Amino acid sequence: MYTRLKSYGWRLIAVFVLALVFFQFNAPPQVAAGDIKLVIDGESIETSPQPVIQNSRTLVPVRLVSEKLGAQVEWNEQNRTVRIVKGNRSVLLRIDSHLVEYNTGERVFNLSDVPPQIIEDRTFVPLRLVSNALGVAIRWEDASRTVYIDSAEAAGITPFFDMKISTVQPGQVITGTTDLQAHFPGAVPVGAAEIRFLLINPDTGRGAVVARGTGMTAIYKWLPDLQESGHRVLVAAVYNGDGRFLAGDAVPVHVAVVPKVSLTGLVPGQVVKDALSLGADLNFVAAYVKYEVANLDKGKVFVTEESDPQGAYRWTPMMEDNGKVSFKVTAYDHAGQAYASEAVTVKVDAERKLELRGVSGGSTVDKPVTLSVFRNFQVSQTEYVMRDPQTGKEEVLAQVGYTSHRWFPGPELTGTRELFVRVKDTSGVTHTSSSVTVKLTGAPKLILGGVGPNQVVTGPLKLTATSNVALDSIQYVLVNPKTGAKRVVAGGADAAAEYTWTPAQGDDGEWKMQAEGVLASGERITSEAIAFKVYFGTLYSAKPVVEKSAFLDLASGLASQSWQKTGMSAALQTAQAILETGWGQSVPVDKYTGKFSYNLFGIKGTGPAGSVVSNTWEEYNGQTFRVDANFRAYSGVEESWADHKNLLLTGSRYEPFRTVMHDSTQGAWALKRAGYATDSKYALKLMDIIKTYNLKRLDEVGI
Repeated sequence: MYTRLKSYGWRLIAVFVLALVFFQFNAPPQVAAGDIKLVIDGESIETSPQPVIQNSRTLVPVRLVSEKLGAQVEWNEQNRTVRIVKGNRSVLLRIDSHLVEYNTGERVFNLSDVPPQIIEDRTFVPLRLVSNALGVAIRWEDASRTVYIDSAEAAGITPFFDMKISTVQPGQVITGTTDLQAHFPGAVPVGAAEIRFLLINPDTGRGAVVARGTGMTAIYKWLPDLQESGHRVLVAAVYNGDGRFLAGDAVPVHVAVVPKVSLTGLVPGQVVKDALSLGADLNFVAAYVKYEVANLDKGKVFVTEESDPQGAYRWTPMMEDNGKVSFKVTAYDHAGQAYASEAVTVKVDAERKLELRGVSGGSTVDKPVTLSVFRNFQVSQTEYVMRDPQTGKEEVLAQVGYTSHRWFPGPELTGTRELFVRVKDTSGVTHTSSSVTVKLTGAPKLILGGVGPNQVVTGPLKLTATSNVALDSIQYVLVNPKTGAKRVVAGGADAAAEYTWTPAQGDDGEWKMQAEGVLASGERITSEAIAFKVYFGTLYSAKPVVEKSAFLDLASGLASQSWQKTGMSAALQTAQAILETGWGQSVPVDKYTGKFSYNLFGIKGTGPAGSVVSNTWEEYNGQTFRVDANFRAYSGVEESWADHKNLLLTGSRYEPFRTVMHDSTQGAWALKRAGYATDSKYALKLMDIIKTYNLKRLDEVGI
């Protein structure tokens, strides 16, 4: 409820100042109140405090001036707003807000250049605002340093800035994707560094950034959110490099999106012979999309998992898909509501394809390779075949159903060979792929498994070996890299068996492991010697940065500060920190010293506080294992947070992300497309965290 200021007195007023441009005076940044005189309708008014000039803007006490002109001033404590009312005219002001709402029979919105301020516990507003609100003339007399207000002379509403939103008209109904562009009849404000378009709820004075960039007159695409519907105020605001507001414009709009979803990548009646790249054309922000493929001749339907609304879905036809096939895409909003496109029916006429994979033409095969087959039809039998190009003699390397085959050519094979795949379809007809020519070394080889380069071993080590020759026995030899001394630590007659070596006290340090095989002839072959380290000292594991219950407050606080500086969605930043650190409970420390990294995002390398040694995964000879890696260390969480944002703001791979980083949904999918994470569900996990903990509130902004 509004309460009249006159009824409750000055002590109940939570006062503020709205300092806006009236005239450009040649005055110092601030002139003492006693230097300015106020004359209203010919009467000299004595006020305490008196009008002031601050940063070349003339400000007057709103209650005194308004009541002298017959207006009423109302204060709303809950919303912290002031309403000035005179007859059928009113103006609504908000603390710390540049947004001004006039009502002269219709709602008109404007922007001031300075938000409300408090001077000596009184609410002050600029002269132009008084003129706009009450429709009275005002003027400044520099010689006598006097403000004259004349209610007998009418005045209209004068904008504060020479700037307009040129692509949206007041009262326009927003039904979908909308172009946003600002026009500057004069010139772009000096120092302009960024323009932001905001959608503000006029009842709260807060909203969200819907587009942003550094091109002051560039055209931006606004993709509306279905959750933001109803009467809104579209604001274009220009800021300098320090984030200070320079100029802006505001227009009322009505958001009533009519969801439209279209499938891209094919047209009705198209003949499809090969792979398709499908996409979704949407006029609103979707949480995800799903693609549906229906074979109309066979009555079979396939629906994909949740996919990137802005990404591409690649569909490769099988021969069994030949015939009439219908495609459509369905978009889902954050409430789970589905919006489907029209179905597009095409004729699929895929030609038979059969291809050997796992080796490339001209390559040398001197270690195990995995042969596989690509086919677009069903088969009952697969043969991997090697052929001697000189004699034409063929040898079946493996006969399987559908699986791949791991092949390690023996020493009896030298020179060039042709590899191909031969399959039998479900009708019993045989088909053969083109051949791939490879080179074979003809050398006996032994491959050590179970240990990888630079691996840190802290317990039992399971050792294996693979050879392209038959072995009578195998032994595993520990080599001292400094002295060359060798010691057999495992082995036996079964070369294919897995053996375990358990390091003993005194085995700490740097070592090499090598496998030695004995052939039936007594000849020995050795594997590559792989360097690794044995460590028996204290190992430190990841630690919490704060208690789990306190992490949301910590992360959201840092995210909000970063949002003010970068424009990156605070909701998205917070969700990333939660997901990357397990609610702050898994922050890397140096595994050997226990040094805490404050690294909230697992960034490798050297940071402002050096680095810490932690674990990462590597792959060697087809096996994965943990090795040491340096992760950036920071002096505090603030440094870690800033470094991560700098990575996203400067890395070339994240340029597409930066165009949508103000929006948590679009930003989450853009991070996934940029390769920030390999987890196919990464964007969905971020959105789920944002929804569960209502993090979108962090992106609410005023003007």
